[in-house]
Amino acid sequence: MDIEQIASLERGQKLPLQRDVEAIAIPFGKTDTLTEDSIVSVMQAKGSSVSVGFEGRLYLIEGRNLDALGLESLPRPTLSESASEEEIEQFVWDQLRTCFDPEIPVNIVDLGLVYGCRIERLISGERMVTIRMTLTAPGCGMGDVIAADARNKILGAPQINKVHTEIVFSPPWSRDMMSDEAKLELGMF
Repeated sequence: MDIEQIASLERGQKLPLQRDVEAIAIPFGKTDTLTEDSIVSVMQAKGSSVSVGFEGRLYLIEGRNLDALGLESLPRPTLSESASEEEIEQFVWDQLRTCFDPEIPVNIVDLGLVYGCRIERLISGERMVTIRMTLTAPGCGMGDVIAADARNKILGAPQINKVHTEIVFSPPWSRDMMSDEAKLELGMF
């Protein structure tokens, strides 16, 4: 299954869980276990993950756990051991483009939420990624979920040991920060 097939899931579609699965609780960003045979409702299927509703709460199920929904799991994104610095940076940006606010059908890069990304070597020799990002509004509770999703995807590269997400509100986000593709997707043109 690829990302396009995930998008074929319909909002409100009910699916029984085929096994216990770890899911990220929305908006808290903490991992919970949903149990086998529970019936979940698809809320959004974008990027490489699916947001589902269960017992009045929202959860994010990552692509590597899609078999719990009866779908083919997506392999965890990774890089070859010999990847160049440019390839590592491109990998990080590519993974950020698979992260979605669970309430908005546009990835966080095109939505204009990512202000910057820095990759640096620590004294220990480890490589750390720092993502500077914002939210659509200071009161938005999705920051922890988006950060956890990005962290889990980026840590698929063996060259990256740590991911730090810095949430900032200066400059404040505005619709002008969105890409033309995002504006088109949201009907703002």
